[in-house]
Amino acid sequence: MPDFTNIDAMQFFDRRPRELALYQDFARKVLSTCPDTHIRVQKTQITFANRHGFAFVSLPRRKVQQPTIVVSFGLSYRVDSPRIWVATEPYPNRWTHHMLIADEGQLDDELLGWIKEAAAFAAAK
Repeated sequence: MPDFTNIDAMQFFDRRPRELALYQDFARKVLSTCPDTHIRVQKTQITFANRHGFAFVSLPRRKVQQPTIVVSFGLSYRVDSPRIWVATEPYPNRWTHHMLIADEGQLDDELLGWIKEAAAFAAAK
């Protein structure tokens, strides 16, 4: 049986092989860290969820210098790190963080720690 999530992701990143490779590496790492994750490919983002969405991959809206994906995740507090591109608090004690990822080296233990924490936060809602 074909993996429609993977086929949909390939269509999401149509003619963007570098971004697809970054996404696939991220997805593999998230699934190994959070094995009960479901992936849903939508028109403008790819959602990683357990009970609720906890991590999201999208493409930058503006042109950037190099192939890049945006990885977003939600936590109960604001992460204070130069790696965070934008952080917003859409609801009290619910912070959404956005990171620009341009190479596999950025998909490290620190990011995966935040993703694991975001998964636990989403599961507890």
